[in-house]
Amino acid sequence: MSVIRSTSRTCCRRLLSSASEMSRGLPKKFPLPGVKNIILVASGKGGVGKSTVATNLALSLSKRCSVGLLDADVFGPSIPLMMNVKEHPEVNHQKLIIPPINYHVKCMSMGLLVDPNSPVVWRGLMVMQAIKKLLRGVVWGPLDVLVVDMPPGTGDTQLSITQEVPVTGVVMVTTPQAVAVADCIKGAEMFAKVSLPILGIIENMVYFKCPSCEVHHPLYGETPLSCRVQGTAADVPVLTSLPMEPGVVRDCDQGTPSVIGNEEMGLLFEQVTNQIVPMLKLDDS
Repeated sequence: MSVIRSTSRTCCRRLLSSASEMSRGLPKKFPLPGVKNIILVASGKGGVGKSTVATNLALSLSKRCSVGLLDADVFGPSIPLMMNVKEHPEVNHQKLIIPPINYHVKCMSMGLLVDPNSPVVWRGLMVMQAIKKLLRGVVWGPLDVLVVDMPPGTGDTQLSITQEVPVTGVVMVTTPQAVAVADCIKGAEMFAKVSLPILGIIENMVYFKCPSCEVHHPLYGETPLSCRVQGTAADVPVLTSLPMEPGVVRDCDQGTPSVIGNEEMGLLFEQVTNQIVPMLKLDDS
């Protein structure tokens, strides 16, 4: 038994030593040329409307500054459809990708580089290489803000981006559903571990507004989100609460972000922008 314990202690020391060496050997973060701020739009759970939020946030911010939108979901890219961007991007003489522009926002997605009907079946290392290409191999600058639509979860993409570039902050997205909130907290805890500030939470699909009487009907109960995340890494300001609205789904499918033609959604995202802009590094700030 003593031999087993000694061997176990030796293995633990080796693992701890290896982890320490890895942490010291992490690559230094270098800014993206010409990009002043990077905002990650993230969630722990899929299906909470994160890409919809990222798209509308990018367009709302574009009224105040220059904005780019990066679709970092390699396996399930949504931005080409939601931003109505279909053309294959061009490459300049430096072999850097020139991102297409729509609604005054520069856009880049793996969905613009592969057959839209073909699945991306890659292991982690290839995903990390693709993320680095989407960050470093694209002519993003000059740009005030790069909004990054993150995939759900806390995996390779999240670690790759947080270790590759300096991030201004993270906007978490969740629905009021208990399983979504639990995963949102886990996602916030992960970003806290890598010392990234959480700018706030956007609560999505909170209520349904009756088109006849305009009464708000809560879809997941009436307990405030702020009470449910109290004392966790997700205990940050709730930037806004968004409704469940059929028109938003139609807008996404048609490639017309809701902030363009939906006055209510435009005002809600303007509230978010007003809270985020003071946290950014801009010429006029």
